[in-house]
Amino acid sequence: MGAQWKAKHKDLAANAKGRLFGKLVKDIMIAARDGADPNANARLRLAVEQARKASMPKDTLDRAIKKGAGLSGEVVHFEHVIYEGFAPHRVPVMVECQTDNVNRAASEMRVLFRKGQLGTSGSVAWDFDHVGLIEAEPATPGADPELAAIEAGAQDFEPADEDGATLFITAPTDLDLVGRALPAHGFKLLSSKLGYRPKNPVSAASLTPAQLDEVESFLAALDANEDVQNVFAGLGE
Repeated sequence: MGAQWKAKHKDLAANAKGRLFGKLVKDIMIAARDGADPNANARLRLAVEQARKASMPKDTLDRAIKKGAGLSGEVVHFEHVIYEGFAPHRVPVMVECQTDNVNRAASEMRVLFRKGQLGTSGSVAWDFDHVGLIEAEPATPGADPELAAIEAGAQDFEPADEDGATLFITAPTDLDLVGRALPAHGFKLLSSKLGYRPKNPVSAASLTPAQLDEVESFLAALDANEDVQNVFAGLGE
């Protein structure tokens, strides 16, 4: 399952697609705080590229940039909040929220975690490494992810997924440095952010199909919440 949970089943992925724009708009608005010009704002440039890849309408994209940069006359403020706990069958979970209403987010997390267990700060974080996560795809034929990881200064990498993207793992402080180095080694960046990687993931093979479905449904419900940006689950292959 890697460092970030993603819907695997087609029905879950289809439902997630409908929520994608909301998460991308929020990413764009937050990135645009540091400037409305993607050419001068690397984080915004990546967010814009992701939005375009998802076929976001240009008007929606432009509005998000202007709103985030404070050019629309609207004041937008998101608070970053982390919730920790367990999915069913003791699968550890870190939930990253960007919310304009902390009380609403807290209330909804309590409801969502009824099928699992909501923990206190630090109750689960110890079982995750705080890392930089860079998704990238080969830009040149024969690009070697292992060599690129070594040369760019990444700590580790996970082989290409079904979409052809390799996940490069960095120290939090090296995220930008590695991101700027990877293109010289044949990789095009798709996303770059800080996140969490499980130290001791629960093996999916240790769960029955019914138990795994319970975990997947729980994670999908978290991911569907409007305040949730990322769900990091300690669930391995």
